[in-house]
Amino acid sequence: SNLIWPRRHIRSYDGIRALLVVVGYSTPHSTRIIESHHNYSHVMEAKIDTAVGSNDYSTLASIFCPQGMNSWQNLGQGEQRALASYFIKKAVATTGFLPGAFGSVDAMAAFAAALGHLPPMVENAADNSLRQQMFDYKVNEEEDYSGAACILAGLRMDNTEGSTYYTTAADRCDVFVKIAECYLEEDETVEADSAVQKAGMVVESIPDPENHTPLILRYKSTYARVLDANRKFLQAASRYHDLSQSHTDLIDADDLLNMLGRAATCAILAPSGPQRQRVLGLVYKDERLSQLDTLPQFETHSAVLTKMYMNQVLRKDEELTKFEKGLPVHAQAVMGDGLTIIERAVLEHNMIAVSKIYSSIYFAELGKLLGVEAEKAEKLAAKMVVDGSIVASIDEVNGILSFQGKDSPLLQWDESITSFCLQLNRVTDVIRGN
Repeated sequence: SNLIWPRRHIRSYDGIRALLVVVGYSTPHSTRIIESHHNYSHVMEAKIDTAVGSNDYSTLASIFCPQGMNSWQNLGQGEQRALASYFIKKAVATTGFLPGAFGSVDAMAAFAAALGHLPPMVENAADNSLRQQMFDYKVNEEEDYSGAACILAGLRMDNTEGSTYYTTAADRCDVFVKIAECYLEEDETVEADSAVQKAGMVVESIPDPENHTPLILRYKSTYARVLDANRKFLQAASRYHDLSQSHTDLIDADDLLNMLGRAATCAILAPSGPQRQRVLGLVYKDERLSQLDTLPQFETHSAVLTKMYMNQVLRKDEELTKFEKGLPVHAQAVMGDGLTIIERAVLEHNMIAVSKIYSSIYFAELGKLLGVEAEKAEKLAAKMVVDGSIVASIDEVNGILSFQGKDSPLLQWDESITSFCLQLNRVTDVIRGN
């Protein structure tokens, strides 16, 4: 009687039977117990067959529930995994069961339990097939993008050829990009960033990138959006602008112009410095910049960006007000210093513009020009001197900011590099044209 263990402690029919033979306890009584346990697994499989064939979702939920007379928890761990695998294969193979079952709470609970308790391998990767179908249903029917991303993230992918779960580099990249796109729809930027980073590690290993241009463009676009959503505006502006320069029939001219508009937005919002000035120059010199005026969401971008690039002082006028109202939610956030992102960007820009006009200025007067208190103007000047955005010295005793009247060496070097790159692009375009 000591051998009559609970079913959940018995891992496999054949294994426990062999163990009893070895230790000398293989008796007719013990064999009947094991065979009864083995038959119970077949009974559960028969119930699954009937439930799947008749779309009986409640029965499936009762089988894969944590407790109960008919619960799979009465089986050992090995039998539970085998039963989960059997259910997944049956669900995928049965015509008419999917995708209707995805609309049932009971069926989805059974799927979740089974997918979380599978053996190392399911025949024909049926679990991956189920996850793909669940993903499509959640995106297209429920618009549950976060849930869809979680389901797709559970795909088992292997880069070893011959493996049941072998997945090409292009397909793996596609999965990670889809996950990132879904998380972006829900503004879950941290998760989106993690997914797009994984895509970035895979995209470089695609052996024939020329045959996967749409996928690579999707990856680049998603990466730019992730950088934008995480307020890494300088990097986002550069990537948006690169995308807007794409020479392909796969992207409409309107979409390319939209990318240019996003590049302008991010360039304006980016922190001051030589790199920002470089990106502003790239967008400013784009022949399509004036066309942004025809798009309602970008109608003031060309005017604001032009003033920034030309180092003109920006006032709180109608153009700037429209620009600020048209910003996405994540770009309207109030930062730790109490300023919005655009307010900080305008203040830093105006400080640089003032440095082009004045050789020295009292902080009281500087504050009036910037629209802030003298103390805040002094703190801003100190920060920009430290990070190299302006070349100046501060006389705290007399409250004077003195500009040295020339660009920083870093800015001069960056402008030289920019000029070289622009000339190289022109030469490349001429060669392509010929």
